[in-house]
Amino acid sequence: MNRVEDDAGPPVLTQVLGQDAERLFEVFGLMGEKHPAQPHYYLFLLGTRPRWQGRGLGSSLLAPVLNRCDQNRVPAYLEATSERNVPLYRRHGFEVTTEIQIPGGPTVWPMWRPAK
Repeated sequence: MNRVEDDAGPPVLTQVLGQDAERLFEVFGLMGEKHPAQPHYYLFLLGTRPRWQGRGLGSSLLAPVLNRCDQNRVPAYLEATSERNVPLYRRHGFEVTTEIQIPGGPTVWPMWRPAK
């Protein structure tokens, strides 16, 4: 598995995002404050095109990752960026731990799933 060092991200993001980079770093900071400290798998990004939602693709994408979590007895963490997605993640054993209100933006729901 390739791993990008945390220090490599900010300069690249600043270059790509220009004036919007500061806002992104603010959001990452708010998310980081709620990010669990204990060992876990972090499910950073999962998505399907709107016309394909509701057909089980999200569950199909989650299944192998959650199987790995369970095989390794490691919990999983994610941030649901849409209230519509919270029930999907709950069906897979995640529970909302708190809410993050992005200033001038949406609510984000951090969710935790213990290993089974």
